[in-house]
Formats: sequence, C-alpha cells, structure tokens
Amino acid sequence: MPESRIPARRDRHATLRSRALSAAALPIAPLYGAALAYRAFHPRRRVVPAEAGHPRDHGLPCTEVKVPFRAGRYVHAWLCPGSPERVVVLGHGMGASKVRSLEHAKFLHEAGYTVCLFDHRNHGASSQDASWRGLGDRFASDITAVVGHLRRVRGYGDARFAIYGFSFSCFSSMWALTHSGFEVDAMVCDSGPGHDVPPLFRKFLEADELPMPGPLGGEPSRAVVTGVLCALGTAMIRAQWPPPVTGKFARIPLLFMSGERDAIVPPSSVDALAERFPQAETHVLPGAEHLLGLRADPETYANVVLDFLKRALG
Repeated sequence: MPESRIPARRDRHATLRSRALSAAALPIAPLYGAALAYRAFHPRRRVVPAEAGHPRDHGLPCTEVKVPFRAGRYVHAWLCPGSPERVVVLGHGMGASKVRSLEHAKFLHEAGYTVCLFDHRNHGASSQDASWRGLGDRFASDITAVVGHLRRVRGYGDARFAIYGFSFSCFSSMWALTHSGFEVDAMVCDSGPGHDVPPLFRKFLEADELPMPGPLGGEPSRAVVTGVLCALGTAMIRAQWPPPVTGKFARIPLLFMSGERDAIVPPSSVDALAERFPQAETHVLPGAEHLLGLRADPETYANVVLDFLKRALG
C-alpha cells in the first residue's frame, strides 16, 4: 500500500472511532446539556487572588458594600466616590467578576463620575443563589438593588445614574428596566446584548467558554448537548426577549459598544436589537474581540463612552 494512503486511512479510523464514542455517549448528552445550562448561571467559584485587582491598584478610592438580596445573602460591590451628581454602576461578563471592569472604572472615575462595580449573585464575592428559574429577573434585581441602595443609603438620592453592562450583564441591565419603579438616566452596553438569546449559548460553546469533555464534544452527542443547552438556558432566564420598545425602553438613551471580531455577540446581532430603539447609538471597534474593545483602542473607546455619558447625564 502506498505510504500516502496510510495517514488518510488512519484519519478515517480515528474519525469512525470518535463518532462511535460520541454515539455511545448519547444517553448522557441531554443530562450534560442541562448541567451546562445550570453551570452557565452558577459558575464554579474561582478563588480570586489579591493581586488580581482592586480599585486601590488603579488609584481609586474604595468602600466595600454589601447589598442584601435575601436574608443572609448579598451582592458585593466596590463604591468609588466621585461626583455626587453622576453615578455609573458597572456589571461584568458571564463567569467573571467586577475585577474585569476595573479598567473601565478608572477612566470613568478620572472623568469625575462616582463608580460602583458589583458582582452578580453566584459570581465573584457575592453570595450564591441556587435557583434555576426566573434567572432573568433575579440577575436584573441585583442591579436594581445596587442602584436602590446607593440612592437610599449612600446619599445619591438626587444623582443621575447610568448602568453599564458587559456581555451577560447587558441583558440583565436592559431587563432591569422591566422592573416596576426602577429608573435610570442612561445605559451603556459592551459586547451585547444580542437580538436573540439561544444562539449565544451555542457561541459560548464554540468559543470554549463552557467545557465539552471527551466524546460529548464530537458528533452526534455535541448536537444534543448544544440543543438542550440553548433551549434550557433560555427557559431558565424566563424573560420575553427582545424587550419592548415602549415606556422606559423608548426614553432612556442607549449606547451599544461592539467589537468587530466578536464571535460570541457579533455586531450584526447587537445592531438588530439597537435598531428597535430610535434613541440608541452604536459603535463598532475595528479588530476588537468580545469584551476587548477598551484594550483594542483605549482612547477611542473611552472618548465614545464619555461623550455619550456627558450628553445623557449632563
């Protein structure tokens, strides 16, 4: 047999073996898809070393804040005082923590804003919440609780507020507007939200943001895992998306920042959502990937955001 045919034959054998193992794993594929859906919203806790980042490392004044969301459970936040009249509340991406938003907090604080960074429940230093239903409202309530605490307890009752979401927290930020009595004056969204929710879970898998071990990562098991993840993950959120275009959604100024090379929430999906709101503005950072717009072009990114906030908050 010619030597050139040997590698091809080995490749075919490897492919057949891989498919056979994946087919054997099919009975557990739905269970693993369900486990991934739960894990997406309840990521494994990572011990964040002190050197990972803190406001003081960026020269920011800081007070630690714990905002209760249930008896014995709280959302953990860093409050960096600036202007008492203009406040920006920053979230973070799925599976991450407020540490990832420190670079954004720095340029905002340098521009004079009071900045509050918080960890969603199940993330960072915030408490765990094992719930698996109605997660859209639960994560949105983290935001409403932080803003309410700053207004009622921390002396910012007369301030103008902007909320600033990142990927996963962009959805929570917008959904918070459906909560009765919750009002803010502007919203900035980085790397999201997209027009449709189910494809995002698939894209998280494709970007290796969620684990797909061994045979489950090949076909036909992968298709089953992906289908269950997309369907169940969306059902766990239990929110009618996209949001309405009336009421608060029609009034509040919106800025959507996207990375040109974002493979998880592509600019096309963000634009499709933004087009629903006449007061929305969009900006695409050339060459930037998911959540890396500020690092790709710090000056342009900061200028766009600060210009928007100046017009929206005064």
